[in-house]
Amino acid sequence: MDAYDGGSNARRQPGAPSEPGDAPQPEGPEGPEGALTPGEPAAPSQPREESPAPDREPDDVPSAAPDPYAEPTDTRPSDPAAIRRAAAPAPAETAAAPAPHPHGDPHPPTGVAALSLRYQIGVALALAVVAVAVCVHIGMVFLHVAPQNTVTKQHGRAVDDWVYPEFEQNWKLFAPNPLQQDIAVQVRARIRSADGGSRTTGWYDLSAEDGRAVDGNLLPSHTQQNELRRSWDLFVATHDADNRPVGLRGTLSETYLRRIVALRLERDDATARGDVLVSVQVRSRTTNVPPPKWSEEKVSVQPVYRELPWWAVTAGDTEGSAR
Repeated sequence: MDAYDGGSNARRQPGAPSEPGDAPQPEGPEGPEGALTPGEPAAPSQPREESPAPDREPDDVPSAAPDPYAEPTDTRPSDPAAIRRAAAPAPAETAAAPAPHPHGDPHPPTGVAALSLRYQIGVALALAVVAVAVCVHIGMVFLHVAPQNTVTKQHGRAVDDWVYPEFEQNWKLFAPNPLQQDIAVQVRARIRSADGGSRTTGWYDLSAEDGRAVDGNLLPSHTQQNELRRSWDLFVATHDADNRPVGLRGTLSETYLRRIVALRLERDDATARGDVLVSVQVRSRTTNVPPPKWSEEKVSVQPVYRELPWWAVTAGDTEGSAR
């Protein structure tokens, strides 16, 4: 393409007429009026300062420029108090309320507080009823185990109706004369051997065996703690001093005690293979607990025995009377 073609991208010679639509060239030092004469040094070009754009919205209206010829006006207050108030720092603004959580309350109420008012009242009434019932029960049991007093004399029937039979207590709290005796139940037996002879065993201290089983045991069984002791207490309560039964429970207590001692002898291997347990005899050994050293009380420490008659052992008293 020829360099002098008149296309839109063609290069023009200096001084060539401009094409229609070309922007007029600004007249400055380089223009016709400010052309440099030959031999004159060119003046350094000054950078053009661009004024920053005003920070305002398009709809803002610029304020009027102040009058440079107007006299200045003193706007400071003449009152000293007003001056101090103007110099004092402005009070801190009230903190704005926090924005609501996008997912509701970040710490919603739990438990009873989360229920409606009606259910909260119901829960409060239920708790009050339970608290009153617990207090009444504790008071009734306390009166039942406490020594005889004015309240129990007047309302003893109501206390017994509340306690018996579900909450029966067989011991006394704050007993004026607590048990101060050590009672041991012992038994011996007559055995018929396989060759037809008979022999009498020595005394087996069943209470001592239970004591050794309970001592050091964190979870002792109920039979080790109470079976033998309760059976002896029942026998003593239903028999007189001559060991004769009193009432219908006397015979029942005798059978109960005989079966317990017969089973204990079988467990202790009192009989050999082929031997037969013929009869048993039970006795109690009662010893007074010695008083403390600082006490002036004097008690006898000699044991007292109570021997029962020989009881014949039947087939129903033991799991297997012959081996």
